[in-house]
Amino acid sequence: MNRRSLLALIVSAPLLLGQASASTAEAQARLKTAVDEVLSVSNRVSSRSALAESARPVLQKHISFETMTRRAVGVGWRQFSAAQQQKATQLFTTLVIRTYSNKFTPGEKASVDFQSAVAPAAGRVDVPTTLVYKGSRYSVTYRMEQVGGGWRIVDVVIEGVSMVANYRTQLDATFKKGGAAAVITSLEQSVSRPQ
Repeated sequence: MNRRSLLALIVSAPLLLGQASASTAEAQARLKTAVDEVLSVSNRVSSRSALAESARPVLQKHISFETMTRRAVGVGWRQFSAAQQQKATQLFTTLVIRTYSNKFTPGEKASVDFQSAVAPAAGRVDVPTTLVYKGSRYSVTYRMEQVGGGWRIVDVVIEGVSMVANYRTQLDATFKKGGAAAVITSLEQSVSRPQ
């Protein structure tokens, strides 16, 4: 490395660190808003179906379900038609929201403790938290990325298990057996099962 390159690196490093710090703060603030909104909904509804219905617009505002679905499907996503991608995203969104709402008892108080956010790459921030619910503590890390000009959740890692990776294992196997149509059928079946 020549002297100019080294000097440029030394001069720009604080600026880059400042940008990363601002990004982590923005992402963490966005996540805190999302969590507060979801907890507020959870505390004011009386049934799981009402929770799913009331939480849907909040979750859709803060989660990039398109990114989640694409990553959950994996490499096969490129072989979906635009209509199949839209249908898969719609079904996956419903499945995730329903799964989320079934984990909580409406009116049962939960709290979330936020730890320091980390920026493992440009445009990506991981926000580790601890969820305290019904006397138990759960490690939950929210993976956030810049999507559409703002910070959105693209994965949730619960007790070390990535939601996206977990679904990818299932959906990739389904795709290999029957393509995009099989993935959509599988998602439709999951969504149509009684809660």
